[in-house]
Amino acid sequence: MMGNSAGQKTGQQLDMAIANAIQTIRLLQSQIEAGELDKDYLKERLASLSRLLENLADERRRSDQKARLAALYEVSKVIGSSLDLETVLNQVMDAIIRLTGAERGFLMLMDDDGNLEVKVARNFEREQVQDSDLAVSRTITRQVVDTGQPVVTTNALEDPRFSQQESVITHNLRSILCTPLRARGKIIGVVYVDNRIRSGIFSEQDLEMLDAFASQAAVSIENARLFTTTDQALAERVEELTMLQRIDRQLNETLELDKALSLTLEWAVRVTGAQSGSVGLLDEESGGVRLLAHYGESDSQARKEWECDDAIVEKVMEAGAPTTVTLQRDGSTYTRLAVPVRRERKVIGLIVLTKLGDDAFDDEARQFVSRLADRAAIAIDNARLFTAVKAANDAKSEFVSVVSHELKIPMTSILGYADMLLKGIVGPINEQQTQFLEVIRNNVQRMQVLVSDLSDISRIESGRLYIEIEDVDVPQIVDRVREATIRQIEERKHTLIVEMEPGLPKVKADPKRLEQVMINLLSNAYKYTPDGGRITVRAWRRGDRVAISVSDTGVGMTEEEIANLGKKFWRADNPHVTSQPGTGLGFAITRNLIELMDGELTIESEPGKGSTFTFTLPVA
Repeated sequence: MMGNSAGQKTGQQLDMAIANAIQTIRLLQSQIEAGELDKDYLKERLASLSRLLENLADERRRSDQKARLAALYEVSKVIGSSLDLETVLNQVMDAIIRLTGAERGFLMLMDDDGNLEVKVARNFEREQVQDSDLAVSRTITRQVVDTGQPVVTTNALEDPRFSQQESVITHNLRSILCTPLRARGKIIGVVYVDNRIRSGIFSEQDLEMLDAFASQAAVSIENARLFTTTDQALAERVEELTMLQRIDRQLNETLELDKALSLTLEWAVRVTGAQSGSVGLLDEESGGVRLLAHYGESDSQARKEWECDDAIVEKVMEAGAPTTVTLQRDGSTYTRLAVPVRRERKVIGLIVLTKLGDDAFDDEARQFVSRLADRAAIAIDNARLFTAVKAANDAKSEFVSVVSHELKIPMTSILGYADMLLKGIVGPINEQQTQFLEVIRNNVQRMQVLVSDLSDISRIESGRLYIEIEDVDVPQIVDRVREATIRQIEERKHTLIVEMEPGLPKVKADPKRLEQVMINLLSNAYKYTPDGGRITVRAWRRGDRVAISVSDTGVGMTEEEIANLGKKFWRADNPHVTSQPGTGLGFAITRNLIELMDGELTIESEPGKGSTFTFTLPVA
């Protein structure tokens, strides 16, 4: 408030002084006209007018200074409103032209080679300066960069510092202001404004104001540059991570070694722009690296190139780090990049890429291929392990198939001779001999079941178990299964109940396999039910499927035992279960056969109260 009062008082005093001066001038005019001019009075009045003019000049300077400071404050607020580099550059340039009243303005930034590059060129109307009108005094801009000191010239054509410069003479440059853009103690560019028509446009005060503004503008520009660089780097990183995620998905979708290698190579070539590429893996037996996949070259050419790369292959395998070499081919220069494929710190192979040009792979390309190789190593190693496991499974299945076939002949022979002896075909036998032959016969039959189960489970695992689907009458299958198992059921004094819904439709199934499923379920029911129990077989329609269930009043199972049911060779710890003959393969085969016939199986069981196995098959 005191400042405002002082300002108002000073203004009132100036107004009074001006009014007095006007009155004095009029009085002097009248004295001159009357010829009565008093010299002493004239001197006194002139001195008063001189003081008045000086006061007015001071007030004008103070007013201009306030206006400059106000303008500087306003434009300083504007340039901090954005982090977009292009927006900040345009804001800075428009603010500078507004502050200086220049005809043109140029904002130049240093490039990586230390040269000034025009980023924004605007005129007084805030319009873009045309390319044909971009002439500036390179001498002045270079001097400002080299010395770090701002420059002002009221007429460059007459200024001895610049009048002899070709750019000044050629482009008729006059009033020029140029100041450095300094951020974090480093010059990042310059601001250059001029007027080619009038001289004496800019003053030292203009230079001071421009230099003050340039300090703030440089910080805003540098912040925007850092933000833009960081934003671009982040966007590139996100893009790469997205790409690597997509690569991971593709690699994890396959356990085929050839496909994993091909995918890896395709991505490496695509991203780096290489003309050709190869992938080789370490052969544990020979210790060498075998070529397994190639791209962009014929098979013979790829193998020839691979053989010529012995030195680089050996170097990469030993060092475990990417390596590049330059080679000449058909008069052109190529760069070959070799990147190791590592798994648990061990090099298991390498990727080799070839690209036209000297030092054609930059750091970004090398880093990408290295990251790709690390991801591919897991898929490649998993594929190799899967291939080895598959080969072992195939060998096991083949072994089981051969052994099963070879065992059937002697078992059939043993069983046949035992039956002949029991029937007295070769002579009478006593009671003890009969018992021994029954033991032989029963054990051979158990062996036949075991061999048959092993053969079935092997064919299921290898995908070589064939199902012949046809229309099957369920009651007929149940009757045949009843005839096949009734003797064992009656020996254990069980009661068998069969409930068939009238008018039951046929189902789509393999009749032999459906019969095998029913026999397995009934066999489990009568074996795992204490003597004198009840077994119930039911069949009924359930929508577009037929449901078949086998229930018993046996030992039952816990939830944990139900979860383990179907694992090969697994049997419950229940004493009654372990006392019964069995291998733990029957139910595993049963479940797989039901699934192969497009069936669904459910189990309900409670310890001590029995179990119910229900499966459904589609209606024919």
